[in-house]
Amino acid sequence: VLGICYGHQILARAMGGAVDYHPGGAEIGTVDIHCLPEAGKDVLFNDLPPVFKGHVVHSQTVTRLPEGAVLLARNEFEPHHGFRVGERAWGVQFHPEFSVPATRGYIHHMTATIQNQGKDRDMLLAALEETPYPAGLLRRFGRLAVGD
Repeated sequence: VLGICYGHQILARAMGGAVDYHPGGAEIGTVDIHCLPEAGKDVLFNDLPPVFKGHVVHSQTVTRLPEGAVLLARNEFEPHHGFRVGERAWGVQFHPEFSVPATRGYIHHMTATIQNQGKDRDMLLAALEETPYPAGLLRRFGRLAVGD
């Protein structure tokens, strides 16, 4: 199982964690995501560098991981960007399936929210960049899912 964004939150909640609106508002754009030491031992996360770029757009967050979950990635804004429950269920708050054009579209769509939070839409747009490492994570999950 790979839960992405809302799926990440559903997985956490279904397994006994907690989800709520992020007290800092929305996280949107291309951001740095930091792998934790446990990521190096994880079959899905072990090819990621210690810090990688990821596309994000979310206002809700996992506020408490399920008991026994392994935290794999985070950043300054989002404490639970990646986790694993058991041996084969992962949640990622970032969007490995997003491209720069998709993220740009979300930024334009959420202009009012961005401005209401005192963030600079043009700076977010200028900071967009391709995110090859999350895309690789998605391909690795596909191989794991089919037993490769």
